[in-house]
Amino acid sequence: MRLLPLVEHAVKKPVFGCRMCGQCVLHSTGLTCPMNCPKTLRNGPCGGVREDGRCEVVPEMRCVWLKAHDRSRRLPGGAPWVDAVNATDNTAAHAHASNVAVAIALRGLGVEPILQVVCRDKNRLAVQADIVGAALHGVTNVCCLTGDDVSAGDEPQSRRVFDLDGPQLVRVAAGLRRGEYLSGRAITPPPELFIGAVENPSAPPHEYRVRRAQLKAAAGARFLQLQICFRPGRLEAFAALAERTGLTRRAALLQTVVLVRGARGLRFMDEHVPGISVPADVIDRVDRAADPAEAAYRLALEQARHALALPGVRGLHLADMRRDGSLARLVTDLGLGRDHHAHDPAIAR
Repeated sequence: MRLLPLVEHAVKKPVFGCRMCGQCVLHSTGLTCPMNCPKTLRNGPCGGVREDGRCEVVPEMRCVWLKAHDRSRRLPGGAPWVDAVNATDNTAAHAHASNVAVAIALRGLGVEPILQVVCRDKNRLAVQADIVGAALHGVTNVCCLTGDDVSAGDEPQSRRVFDLDGPQLVRVAAGLRRGEYLSGRAITPPPELFIGAVENPSAPPHEYRVRRAQLKAAAGARFLQLQICFRPGRLEAFAALAERTGLTRRAALLQTVVLVRGARGLRFMDEHVPGISVPADVIDRVDRAADPAEAAYRLALEQARHALALPGVRGLHLADMRRDGSLARLVTDLGLGRDHHAHDPAIAR
């Protein structure tokens, strides 16, 4: 049993500044450890908080409990409409906290994690170890990605691995679910995995995208996170072909909707994110609006409504770059709740 505290400390200390007090309340403090308070107050802020929100004892430090209050209002896991949260794997080829560590920590806080696994950084031995290791801690949702090239990140001198690609990684994960490593060696008991993948409905060659998604579904993917699409016609064509070919009966489509603050975020995606193209008229519409922030929100709302009306789209993959309460507003405006989610027993089997 000594192993469990060691693992917990290894995961929670670097991510949350955990002090291993044994009375964890991270789930209700927006992932902020109150033991970092100089007074170690566990039941809210003291009366000495300065007017600017800084600590009475350490003036250069913001009050831990004010930070907890702000973060708890933004934490997706506390919202009644959220099914799961991605534990990303070195997003955009930038080094971040381990996807496995974050997934385990999220689960410990009562948040359902989706372990994203990319092929760029690790070979087949390492990705199998990550998936099986995370499953030991109850992380069963796995999303398989090929991954952005290292040239997209801030350490372009990194060596590319790409021992597997996306469809191959899905097949490897499906083998783990059946109780076999890629070598054929048995896993007893086999991990209970719910496997997904990604696809880009707006990237060329457009007519091939559903076929590639079919490969992933045939390999074992039961949900597909679709890349953000600013060209409605392309998304409609993808969904229509997915319906005709039976893809939507094998995998749930989750369309990505990104909440940005204004035209700057749209331009950044258009210029710097491979596979995303934002039409100039869309950027101009937001940029020239009397209230660009409101125009950007309306754009996301339109995209969400459009996506949910398409065949096979079972839910949304939301990315909140605003962090101003717009996520809650979006889901409320869409009329979504816990009775509207992507899980379907017919697909989960």
